[in-house]
Amino acid sequence: MEQDVESPVTVRPARLPKQVRDDLPKQLQDPERAKRKIQRYVRKDGKCNVHHGNVRETYRYLTDIFTTLVDLKWRFNLFIFVLVYTVTWLFFGLMWWLIAYVRGDLDHLGDDQWTPCVNNLEGFVSAFLFSIETETTIGYGYRVITDKCPEGIVLLLVQSVLGSIVNAFMVGCMFVKISQPKKRAETLVFSTNAVISVRDGRLCLMFRVGDLRNSHIVEASIRAKLIKSKQTKEGEFIPLNQTDMNVGYDTGDDRLFLVSPLIICHEINQHSPFWEISKANLAKEELEIVVILEGMVEATGMTCQARSSYVASEIKWGYRFTPVLTLEDGFYEVDYNSFHEIYETNTPSCSARELAEMSTRARLPLTWSVASRLSQQGLLDPGDGGPEQERLEAKGGVGGGGGVGDGGVQEQAERNGDIANMENESKV
Repeated sequence: MEQDVESPVTVRPARLPKQVRDDLPKQLQDPERAKRKIQRYVRKDGKCNVHHGNVRETYRYLTDIFTTLVDLKWRFNLFIFVLVYTVTWLFFGLMWWLIAYVRGDLDHLGDDQWTPCVNNLEGFVSAFLFSIETETTIGYGYRVITDKCPEGIVLLLVQSVLGSIVNAFMVGCMFVKISQPKKRAETLVFSTNAVISVRDGRLCLMFRVGDLRNSHIVEASIRAKLIKSKQTKEGEFIPLNQTDMNVGYDTGDDRLFLVSPLIICHEINQHSPFWEISKANLAKEELEIVVILEGMVEATGMTCQARSSYVASEIKWGYRFTPVLTLEDGFYEVDYNSFHEIYETNTPSCSARELAEMSTRARLPLTWSVASRLSQQGLLDPGDGGPEQERLEAKGGVGGGGGVGDGGVQEQAERNGDIANMENESKV
């Protein structure tokens, strides 16, 4: 299954990102330089190397303000956290001061006959402190509201409700920010290189994954996608086209029990995008394999995703991974020092398609292959009947028989020599 990341539209240089506009003339002037420079779609640490530019509908970020705050960096998140509380305290402190100023409480300081709205409120600073005590429900007992101030009672109710909403929103935002499973992905490791070698008679592309923690990833699953630009038969250019790579979806091998490091295998068959790629062609390809490991964190139950990628230079042809699991006294031990190590092995340098064709020819019956080659070279006429053709098709056995003259015997001997040469070639 293929998915298009980007659809071709009329090129408008002014709408391109600034970095692309700056690099475009250089790439046109020196195409070899642009080809040598590998630009990753997903970096090795799993971060996507994509920047969104020319986003005009920025109001959409405010419609989901909670997710926007969670996605912010920690320094901005903490700044907003402190700012929101400070602003609410200052605002309601100003409201308490205004009530005292309008009622004239500030003009009757020290008058025992006057009943103020808030006892012991002598200015803006004391009003600000009373606002903090009210919203945080501290209540030291020195400044208290009286029952002779209905507007103060209403303001007290409003501040209590809004303070609870602010607390729920900001504390919830901080909790989600802290409990995000992004750091859990730091202990999910991928091998530095991917390898291509023969496994069970078939070319396979393999990479290794592992979990460094003792708490396991529940319901772990693995996916792989090939990122490669392509051009359709109609001439449409699709940059960064995504193609699914089967890593065991049909057999269930993509669902992992990740207790020890596992080697993920992609069989290169006729449905694989590597079907016609040989060792020589791989070095010239501009492609990237993105691998995605997903699962639930056992401790928190939250979904975690770890990503990595392999470019063409990181795919080693003719190598295998060094085993890392050993049996000790009563337990298995994983040696993560050898996690990224590979060793060379005998692997054909041809493509999987060519390897399959050679295997098919090697399994064909000898009589059929010899007769087919003779027909292709014009030594045997398919429309020619008679006993001579029947004798050629019967195990390649050609013998002299009655009714054949001297010229026929000589011609028969030449054909015997050709058949012997064909048999030797088929055996080789």
